[in-house]
Amino acid sequence: MTRGHGPTVRRRRLAGELRRLREAAALTIDEVGEKLECSASKISRIETGHVGVTPRDVRDMLELYGVHGDDQEALVQLAREARKRGWWHAYNEVFTGAFVGLEADASSLKAFQALLVPGLLQTERYAHAVIRAMRPGAEDAEIERRVAARMARQRLLRDPNPPEYWAIIDEAVLHRMVGDDEVMAQQFTQLCEIARLPHVTVQVVPFGAGAHPGMEGPFLILGFPEPSDPDVVYVDSTSSGLYLELEADVRRYALMFDHLRAAALKPDDSVDAIADAARRCAR
Repeated sequence: MTRGHGPTVRRRRLAGELRRLREAAALTIDEVGEKLECSASKISRIETGHVGVTPRDVRDMLELYGVHGDDQEALVQLAREARKRGWWHAYNEVFTGAFVGLEADASSLKAFQALLVPGLLQTERYAHAVIRAMRPGAEDAEIERRVAARMARQRLLRDPNPPEYWAIIDEAVLHRMVGDDEVMAQQFTQLCEIARLPHVTVQVVPFGAGAHPGMEGPFLILGFPEPSDPDVVYVDSTSSGLYLELEADVRRYALMFDHLRAAALKPDDSVDAIADAARRCAR
């Protein structure tokens, strides 16, 4: 897969372009809704990328903005491509929002986790234990479905053209018991193997580093190959996630990540620490 060409990123790119063209035409969202005989909220959701948009709606909006000819056709075609379904639609009851689509299209992923192994690096048994603990009232079928969805996400790192993936974890991840010793040993062994892939870097922030920027909580910075697709920060939570796209927010999290890299053990030393944890659990 070529990075940056998936439907989610195309929808985001189209949304930004439609917003720019509306502003260039000196029209408000309310005025566009009135002229196209639809609600202003629909136009707002289209411009934020929260909903898809039909090629017909795009053509009507562009006519209103005075965009014609090849420029119009290029954006209408972008609308067609943005409506294609990605593999994650098979798990639409598990994945909500745009996160997985953005992740699948990113050229770089920079993750920090303070309590758990990042989802893209979890073994099936570790993932099962995590999801079961976080959803104690869920039926077994739902747990299995969520585990399967997480395993499907992990194909990203084995893609012929994978993103650059850099994960930083707190040392607490190496000590928090998830499942049993066998689950933990298997998880840490796999983590060492993945960390040796040429496009993957894993670092551990030791307890000795003291307080650090990541104590605010886990986050992921998604980078994209096209300059027209700015970086996004995804701040995870149990029930939903927050997307930060303002340049100041992205810059703040990028600085936090740089400080975490500096506080963490070097990559080789981190792998050694993870291997030590695997041996400890295997005893």
